Amino acid sequence: MTSPFAYLSVRRRRFPLAGAFFSPSGLSGAALINSLAALCSDVVAASARCSFRLQGCNARSLVRRLRVLVFLFESLKESFAPVASSSLPPSTVLCLRELYIFVYRAKLLLEYCSQSSRLWLLLRNLQISGNFHDILQELATALDVLPLYSLRLAADVREQINLLRVQCRRSKFFVDPEAEELRHKIHSFLARFETGDVPDPEELRNTFVDLLGIQDTGVCRTEIEFLEERMLSQDEDIDLSVVSGAIALTRYCRFFLFGFHEVEVDKPFIDVYKFSRKRLLSQGSSLREGSSDFSLAIPKDFCCTISFDLMKDPVVVSTGQTYDRTSISQWIEEGHRTCPNSGQTLTDSRLVPNRGLRNLISQWCAAYSLPYETLEGAGVSIDSIAASCASEAAIKANRITVLMLVEQLSAGSQEVKAVAARELRLMAKTGKENRSFIAEAGAIPALYRLFRSTNPVAQENALTAILNISIHDENKRTIMEENGCLELIVYVLRYGLTTEARENAAATLFSLSAVHDFKKMIVDEHGAVAALADLLMQGSPRGKKDAVMALFNLSTHPESWSQMLNMGAVSALAGALRDEIVAEEAAGALTLLMRHHILAQTIASDDTAITNLVGLMKRGTPKAKENAIAALQEMCRRGGLNAIQNVAKMPMFSGLIQTILLTGTKRARRKAALLVRMCQRCESSTATHGNDWSINNTLVRNNALRSSNYQNGDVSVSMPMTIQVPVL
Repeated sequence: MTSPFAYLSVRRRRFPLAGAFFSPSGLSGAALINSLAALCSDVVAASARCSFRLQGCNARSLVRRLRVLVFLFESLKESFAPVASSSLPPSTVLCLRELYIFVYRAKLLLEYCSQSSRLWLLLRNLQISGNFHDILQELATALDVLPLYSLRLAADVREQINLLRVQCRRSKFFVDPEAEELRHKIHSFLARFETGDVPDPEELRNTFVDLLGIQDTGVCRTEIEFLEERMLSQDEDIDLSVVSGAIALTRYCRFFLFGFHEVEVDKPFIDVYKFSRKRLLSQGSSLREGSSDFSLAIPKDFCCTISFDLMKDPVVVSTGQTYDRTSISQWIEEGHRTCPNSGQTLTDSRLVPNRGLRNLISQWCAAYSLPYETLEGAGVSIDSIAASCASEAAIKANRITVLMLVEQLSAGSQEVKAVAARELRLMAKTGKENRSFIAEAGAIPALYRLFRSTNPVAQENALTAILNISIHDENKRTIMEENGCLELIVYVLRYGLTTEARENAAATLFSLSAVHDFKKMIVDEHGAVAALADLLMQGSPRGKKDAVMALFNLSTHPESWSQMLNMGAVSALAGALRDEIVAEEAAGALTLLMRHHILAQTIASDDTAITNLVGLMKRGTPKAKENAIAALQEMCRRGGLNAIQNVAKMPMFSGLIQTILLTGTKRARRKAALLVRMCQRCESSTATHGNDWSINNTLVRNNALRSSNYQNGDVSVSMPMTIQVPVL
């Protein structure tokens, strides 16, 4: 299997000369010379296969100098092949190692220029030109100290190296004037958008098609994806508002210059750069379970020392130790005030994102094609980055593009409608302004009419566009007030042509149900609750997560219990308690539903549901255990004597209760104390046997006192209510 450190060579478009570089350890003499010759020859050969549309002059100049070095290294191979490694003086070995670092840095710079997008290279034209000048100065310095006369080289070789040294020392900082003129043109286009004007079509075509070589929709999409990655990763020092404007300009040109027809419109769209946290969780669980055809050792430094899982969002605490945000937050919430690793007292609860480590983990995941989202939970949301980077030019260019898309969505062919729906989906991923304007432009009616499309890609993109639009709270009411829109969302949930469409329909209901007024409307919509229950029982891990969160939201409405019971949602939630992916949310939903005594009695009569809740007390996360004990306490309080007896007779129940009284969260200990009191009263009145309820009364009393500030009917369920936008 490939080394876990193969991620160091994965094709990343990061600043090429950032960070420290080291020559291979353990190489000296002939071995070092052979490595130098091989590396330098490979760089020259690879560069011959590349087309440097931008930075071509600087790149060709660097490659010419590398060819001279190939001649030098080949000559050294011939001279030192029969000689022992120890015959090279240490100073010469040191110089050769410096040359190795130079060649490697030259390789990275040339790869960066050949693999980066054209617009990105154009926007960074001055900085990259400076990189080429700096690296030639490094070569000149290395050649200055290279002891040529002690290397037994032929006279013509020494002459060429001396000439190379003089040329490098005399090299000037060169900026391609044509590239600079192009860069100024891009800025002038953005300035016109900013003032409310539209750039001249002929100028746009000449700049993008003739000069930059962006000649079709595929290249446009690649340019947009690359610029989005750079803006979100923030690896390099550049005005991100300009990058945001360039993205909007390219998206406008993609449709204005090349139209709406696309060769790959019927293929599902996959965003290669971004994955949602849900997708990471669902796929990550399968990796932890292991499979017969995939085995991968995660580098130890990438694992959280609390959860022992790959860190999704590494953060640094006050002691300098790094943990995954979720794990250390839970540790602190449970009342711990010391660092898990060092045992030192935490002076404060601040969690500082460890961006360097997160970037390394992201690179490692990319090397193995594993999903990893570097932004979610990192303390900086995608929306906040988009908002901070948005320029007036980008906003106005996007508005013009949206108007074009909505027009085609209403009057275009089926193929054109599919393209427009996909682009609106992508534009609605980030930015409150985009979501707001898409809704204002009248996209919602045109999108939901595609829900009955026989084209699975068009249906999926239209539904996901509505989901992304609904993230903006003001749009939720617009969606719900559209006649027939909710009905068609449920239609896709039940009969969607792709798994992704059905999952995103559930996520849309979850998003809309965040508004209390809409919960009853969703519950009463024919087939909605039953379809969510079916997805919870039979869906993919991500689908189950979407379904359980939607059901949880609907459970908070006091009039939802009847439909939830009759449509099978309660049974589905009880069964989901066995699934660790959704057990925590399922227990929370059941707690809310059992506020009604009929439903509490119904669940209490089902030994399987009680067994599942007790099992969750044993194997669940601290939050899952908390929700499980809260559900049991609510069941006993609302379900009467029979419910208490059915719970009390469960094997090992009293032992689990005692464990929670000692180690559970504050809310779990409070609920456990109340439940113990109920069981003790039941035992004294009915002589219930099967569990020993002689639990430390002091422990019970102390935890019960904590509930004195709560009303008797309190049901507190803490659940995350953030909406995750599918980025697919």
